[in-house]
Amino acid sequence: MRVGKIAHTVSTATNSPGLVVLAVDDEKAGMDELVTLLNGNRNVRRVLKADDATEALLVLAGDDEELAARKEAGMPVVDAVFADLDMPGLTGMELARVLAGFKPAPVLVFVTAHSHEAVAAFELGAVDYILKPAKQPRMDKSIERVLDKINSTGAAAAAPVPEQRDDEVIPVELAGTTKLVSRASVRWVEAQGDYARLYTADGSHLVRIPLAQLEERWEKAGFVRIHRSYLVPLSLITELRMGGSGYSVVIGHEEKVLPVSRRHTRELKDRLVRGAGP
Repeated sequence: MRVGKIAHTVSTATNSPGLVVLAVDDEKAGMDELVTLLNGNRNVRRVLKADDATEALLVLAGDDEELAARKEAGMPVVDAVFADLDMPGLTGMELARVLAGFKPAPVLVFVTAHSHEAVAAFELGAVDYILKPAKQPRMDKSIERVLDKINSTGAAAAAPVPEQRDDEVIPVELAGTTKLVSRASVRWVEAQGDYARLYTADGSHLVRIPLAQLEERWEKAGFVRIHRSYLVPLSLITELRMGGSGYSVVIGHEEKVLPVSRRHTRELKDRLVRGAGP
């Protein structure tokens, strides 16, 4: 999984009004054309890029300062996603299904050389289906549809409606296959160097994300650091035990017992007490 290049800012007028959009295309020529057309519209302020659907999810879940502020304000992470259909790993359709679960969700537009999936695209909530090669007038028309959709749903950046996002999804790649692991399915997380291993009911998944980064991203979702090597959802802790070597926590019904380091004990106790209060 690539996490090194999370997002690239193409337009730089970050203090002016306008749309923040994400372009997704695995072919350089297609990406260059898409970025040029998006930047050619006066309503677009910032264009982020992702080389495929997996990277697109990493961009949306990353630590970009502006995107983080939008999430905090209850706005869509980006106003719109312009995505190709045929990409390695996750397809554009699969990406669309994930985006549909975001609350609030960005507006979706497909930009593709294939016309045969147009009906399915609109069934998934896409507001437009642009056939390559596209021209500026066609892109401008699509941007109008994006703006109409934003205005009709009340999701305009100028007047955001605070709303809690749905569960975050982590893309995991194994032997050329991409699996989507939801945060809600994670029972505990273990640090493994610069990686983190996510434990779920159906197994474990190694992702190239440091535990400290997951701790920061998932804190508001109820995950708490109990040890330099472990991050757990507070809601799954059923017991705090004191033993000869210190404290430990029980996850679920004796599903897993994990150590609690001395430096995290006081904070964990406070969190558990607050969580049990009225």
